[in-house]
Parts: sequence; structure tokens; C-alpha cells
Amino acid sequence: MSKPRKPKGRKISGWLILDKPYDFGSTEAVSKIKWLFKAEKAGHAGTLDPLASGMLPIALGDATKTVPYVMDGRKVYEFTVTWGEERATDDMEGDAVATADIRPPEEAIRALLPRYTGTIQQVPPQFSAIKIDGNRAYDLARDGEVIEIPAREVTIHRLTLLACPDANTAHFEVECGKGTYVRSLARDMGRDLGCYGYISGLRRTFVAPFAEKSMVPLATLVELEAIENQEERLAALDAFLIDTGEALSDLPHLAVSEDQAQRLRMGNPIILRGRDAPLPAPEAYATARGQLIAIGEIAEGEFRPRRVFA
Repeated sequence: MSKPRKPKGRKISGWLILDKPYDFGSTEAVSKIKWLFKAEKAGHAGTLDPLASGMLPIALGDATKTVPYVMDGRKVYEFTVTWGEERATDDMEGDAVATADIRPPEEAIRALLPRYTGTIQQVPPQFSAIKIDGNRAYDLARDGEVIEIPAREVTIHRLTLLACPDANTAHFEVECGKGTYVRSLARDMGRDLGCYGYISGLRRTFVAPFAEKSMVPLATLVELEAIENQEERLAALDAFLIDTGEALSDLPHLAVSEDQAQRLRMGNPIILRGRDAPLPAPEAYATARGQLIAIGEIAEGEFRPRRVFA
């Protein structure tokens, strides 16, 4: 006799913009949210280190299909650098690998910032998720291997010195593109200033297109476990979800009729004609009555779906 299958979870779709607490892993956070919402599937858009807090967008259900569009978005971090040491992990967890007695004056820090603005070459930390010959860099580093990680191109849109509360620390804000390691910024600035440095505080405040005010503390969600009635508890949780289509707000938008929506759901293109027909676009999204129907391209007078939503 076969065992009964476990329920797969609810078929809900939307984004939960979690304010991830300090000392809590991104994968752990996704698992917790998936369990709280009883969701069929979940994923996150952009890992946050356990020692970092702040915005972690978590996609539930069909929203996981829009994760790449959030991964590619701009991000804003506030971070603190402690001068005088370089650490193996480039944050508070690692052992000191180099030390210096000098401390940088504020003028020297400000003068350095333009060097780290724009498109720059950056070497990811030894303890990072970068793959080297099929292995994660952090696994190799934990085994004591010193590995050569090639530099890669990243984009820093803005790097601002917020304050220097004392000689040992400096607070910054950075707006950056995909793949930027803030820990590497601290390490490299410390080397250039001749004093070494590591991240001693890190918080992500923005992931495009989601605003900081959308963040929900994990504690707020956990408190709802006290609601004994499951239907009421899930309804209270669902109230925090943001519509799946919000992740696509930077793409061209096409409002379609119910008949057109039905064709798109079946994977068929729809014809776009007339004076108000949209311009060609490699990526766009279609909605019907505010509901996300498909992501696709606009070309040759048609909208051609690539991803279809239930």
C-alpha cells in the first residue's frame, strides 16, 4: 500500500518583501516564509549574507518566474567599514589576515570614492558563492585553499560617505548593480587607503523595483502564528503580499482583453494593430483586468508570449 502524498502547498502567487534579520540566512528565511504561507514554492531574488539585514524579496508561486527581473535590478546598501584590519571573510566572522596602525582621514576617504564609482573591476571575496571549477569559493576557502578568483565587471551608480563617527569606522551608502560585493568594496578601499578594512555592518534598503516601505519584519509575520484559525491566519499573511506583476514595472506594459488573455494562456501570439499599437520591445508584459497574464516580446505587430501565468 503506497503512502499518501503530502500536500504540495497553496497555489498562491506574489512577492513578500522581507526585512531579513541579522544572523539569519537567506535560504533559511525562504524556508520560513514558505512554511508560514503554506506555499507550494518559493524563492528569493538576491542572497543576503547572514550577517547582513534588510530587504530580501521572496517570490511565492508563479512569482518565482519573475525572479530574474528583480535579480537584475539596482540595489542600495548602507554599510559600516572598520579600519585597521583585513579579515579572511572581509566581514566580522573571519580571522585577521593583515593589520595596520594608521587610520584614514575623512578627506582621504572622500577623495577615494570616485575611483569606485561607475563600471569597475572587482574581485569577489574568497568566502563567496562564486563557482571555481564547479566548486563554491567558500567551500574551497573553508578547506584552507587560497584560490585565484578572476576580477569581474560591476557597476557602482553611487557611493556616498555618510559619516565618520570615530577614527576606526566610516559609514557609507552604495547604489549598485547586479553581482556587486560590498565586502569587496570595504576590502579594496582599505587596501588603497593603506589601513585595511572589513565590513562590520551591512543593511540592504532597496531592491528595484520594491520600496523600503514595503518591507515586513519577520517578527511581524511570526506573531501571526498566534491566530489559531488557519484560514484567518493565512488571510492575514496574504495581506502582506505584493502583486506578481510589480516585479515587471520597468518593462513595457500591455493591457489585453479577456479573449486575448485566453489566447496568451494557450501560448499563442496576439495581433497588435492600430494607431495605439505599442512599439517593438524585446520584453514586455501583458495583463487583463490587472492580472498578470504573460511575459513576452512585441515584434512584427504581435505580442508573443514566452512565460504564461495561471
